[in-house]
Amino acid sequence: MIRRAVRTPIALVAGLALAFGPAAGAALADPPAASAFERSLTLQGVQNARDIGGYRTVDGKTVRSGLVYRTGQLNNATPADLAELSNRQVRVVDDLRTVYERALGPDKIPAGATANWDDVIGQAPPEALASTLTGGDSLYRAFITAPGANQAFASVLHDIIGTTDGAVLFHCTAGKDRTGWTAAVLLTLLGVDRDTVTQDYLLSNVYRNAAPNDTINGVQKSWLDTAFAQADQTYGSFDNYLHEGLKLTDTDITTLKTKLLA
Repeated sequence: MIRRAVRTPIALVAGLALAFGPAAGAALADPPAASAFERSLTLQGVQNARDIGGYRTVDGKTVRSGLVYRTGQLNNATPADLAELSNRQVRVVDDLRTVYERALGPDKIPAGATANWDDVIGQAPPEALASTLTGGDSLYRAFITAPGANQAFASVLHDIIGTTDGAVLFHCTAGKDRTGWTAAVLLTLLGVDRDTVTQDYLLSNVYRNAAPNDTINGVQKSWLDTAFAQADQTYGSFDNYLHEGLKLTDTDITTLKTKLLA
């Protein structure tokens, strides 16, 4: 299912081909630290692949495992990777990439799953598009302000609500920025505290072997803070962002909590 067609600058295409061509799809040579590795899907050809479950909420509940996964792009998924995702009952794959990212690295979809396209930044201003590979404040502000971004993030949440017989997997290219914000929104909505949400976000540096200040392979806390601050600035509060930006109803939020919390 394709939800939107977009246009992306040629310079971005060249950068994507350089940074995320076939050679970049290999998984980490060394596994993350034990505390991080607990959530790893241990895939060979897919980067930054992990379960969002296992975190505690401020009211003492636990995010269920086995229902929502976050990864990098699936273009280099091996047959064993796809079999593992099928065994984990992945029923929906939500692709947050632009049209050109998808063209450069078409997803391989596990058997039994439906593929959805939820482009986050295809309609963003040029400076935000130019930072797709390198992160930064302008990209993270665009997660809140760019045309189509709210609809894309909301589509993932609605897929989680609507998938009753398995799991949802969402991803971008590196699985760290658009994917990182999606996970941060979901975990915050569920009641996970900000410090823990930030720790989950920063695990991309571990899973992608990113050196300090490596903006291509890694993430920075200040970027996530920028997105939360922009949500507050644009909508007045994170709760208003959920309701007015993402158009989630109280019923939607209650359903997510009922489904994903134990």
